[in-house]
Amino acid sequence: MSTTLPSDMKLGIVKLYVSNLERSIRFYQEIVGLRLGKSNTTSVELTVDGSTPFLMLEEMADARVTPRRSAAGLYHFAILLPTRKDLGLSLNNLIQSGIHIGQADHLVSEALYITDPDHNGIEIYCDRPRSEWRRDALGNYIMASDPIDWDGLLSEAEGTEWSGLPAGTTMGHIHFHVKNLQKSKEFYCDLLGFDVVADARETMRALFISAGGYHHHIGLNVWAGEEAPSRPANGTGLDYYTLVFPNEQTRNEAIDRLKHAGVLVAEIDETVTVTDPSGIQLRLVYDK
Repeated sequence: MSTTLPSDMKLGIVKLYVSNLERSIRFYQEIVGLRLGKSNTTSVELTVDGSTPFLMLEEMADARVTPRRSAAGLYHFAILLPTRKDLGLSLNNLIQSGIHIGQADHLVSEALYITDPDHNGIEIYCDRPRSEWRRDALGNYIMASDPIDWDGLLSEAEGTEWSGLPAGTTMGHIHFHVKNLQKSKEFYCDLLGFDVVADARETMRALFISAGGYHHHIGLNVWAGEEAPSRPANGTGLDYYTLVFPNEQTRNEAIDRLKHAGVLVAEIDETVTVTDPSGIQLRLVYDK
């Protein structure tokens, strides 16, 4: 029996392991535009609004920086900005910083790509209006990797000073290197209830899935290789990401589906953690 996630499903906190906390804090404040939240000697919460955790960093003792595209796990997490002007402001700040910037016009969105000091991928993007998104005859969203309108984005930001990520910024989507696309589809779509919105397994060895008709909440690829190794125990990278259900009932229904399929569900107090077929940890929470 197929199931579909609530249309107001969203992504929440992402937690990363880093090799040098002080260096990463500077990067995420000065380059990305997050604000400092609660912290201690080994970990920190970074926020958009100064209070609500958005990204968590933990320094790992004797950390080894995981090379890019070498393991199953994080490809990038994607920060969704409210407006095109906000993206232009971020672009201008990235240029001033001197960091290497990747870029793509995906038709459904315009995106900038950077990596943090530990090779964790980051996308900063804004969506085009949903009315402009198009599907092909098979129902797949039509996306591309065309050059962005660099000058147009910068002109949007003229006369305004960048002051970090604006109110309304959210965790838009997250993209993973996985070990096997079919097993990942069975877990995320058949069990959890995500919908396939762009099946690119034949053309680019990738699959894009979402809830509520979004262009994608999760990207899945095998660009690190089929059956790619897991991140080393002392390797930098993703600890976990979070799926936020609209209420406790829909969260618990998803938990029941996973348990019924034999997926191990770890429940400690109100923290519910599961592991996908690629060894990627996700926490299931709900809005309270």
